[in-house]
Amino acid sequence: MVSSRILISLTGMSETNPVIVQYLQSIKEICPKLTDTELEAVADKVTVSESKKKDFFIQSGETQKTIGFISSGLIRTYYIDEQGNERNVGFFSEGEYATHYPAFISKQPSKYSIQCLEPTTFVHLTFDDLQEIYRLYPNVERYGRLIAEGILIRRQARIESFVFMTAEERYLDFIQNQQNVFNRISISQLCSYLGIERQSLTRIRQKLAYQ
Repeated sequence: MVSSRILISLTGMSETNPVIVQYLQSIKEICPKLTDTELEAVADKVTVSESKKKDFFIQSGETQKTIGFISSGLIRTYYIDEQGNERNVGFFSEGEYATHYPAFISKQPSKYSIQCLEPTTFVHLTFDDLQEIYRLYPNVERYGRLIAEGILIRRQARIESFVFMTAEERYLDFIQNQQNVFNRISISQLCSYLGIERQSLTRIRQKLAYQ
């Protein structure tokens, strides 16, 4: 947890939002050795925004200027295929990040759109501010590395799921590993993510119901 000193100092700032304190607590949980000074350096750089359902964090072709920690809400990452169909590639909720990370760190236009599926609160940190914090506070850089590794591992796992898993196995894996999202998305969105037709998902669910 964040120490009482930093909680007091944060709540004493006129610009402080409780969401920022929540964000700092999430950082502290992953990197408990971070000092109050290091956490305060992060707090000084972040901003908070509120987005409505269907708002975009970023649209395809845009350059992502901030990485967004999801304090509350749900987002999806998707692209439009050659036939004009939306293809969902990820769902992210509380405690996760809104980002097309490779494009973010390379400052290249994103190939994906990131859209809110629920009213969502973001904590933003710009690329330049992030790099400055990393330069001044190596321990914070370790936190960033762990987050980046998690993002890339999840991305690789999704790619491999289409190579090594059946549609049924992908469905079961989604239920097991994304329980906090499962009841918050539509069947159509789930089918798009799993890469199967709605009728196929219906058959899979019926089969599992009788097992």
